[in-house]
Amino acid sequence: FLRGISNPIGMKISPSMDPEELIEICHKLNPENEKGRLTLISRMGADTINDFLPPLIKIIKSNKINVLWMCDPMHGNTYKLKSGYKTRDFDTILNEIESFFNIHNELKTIPGGIHLEFTGEHVTECLGGTDNIIDNDLENQYDTACDPRLNVNQSLELAYRITKLLIKN
Repeated sequence: FLRGISNPIGMKISPSMDPEELIEICHKLNPENEKGRLTLISRMGADTINDFLPPLIKIIKSNKINVLWMCDPMHGNTYKLKSGYKTRDFDTILNEIESFFNIHNELKTIPGGIHLEFTGEHVTECLGGTDNIIDNDLENQYDTACDPRLNVNQSLELAYRITKLLIKN
């Protein structure tokens, strides 16, 4: 069904993605190997991205498959505290983004985008950042209906850090 629609397609990939299966799926979703048609969104987690993303990039590159690479550093780094709050840590999110850029730089491929969940509000849903939010701060303004978001200061800090990565690469 998806091969027949003309819109671009985004596909989430996790550490469990088999490289050979990824090739097969890419051929099915984009049989003409059209540029801009297929976006691969890595959701690896900071602890596993360095082990699992490079083989996927290498096989895509060696098979000359046209894809746009994106990083979703949010979902692979979410965890639940004993208090019941779901959260993410700013430094872990940043570490996955830095690894994403470094891997692409090393493999001479393009890190094409980043998916973030953030708000312009002063929420306390993610730990760390310049606000130095800690576990006990989460209850102060935990307003999300679903997934924890970076707050305004964490978002600006992350944008600044990403800009430095872009300049470096």
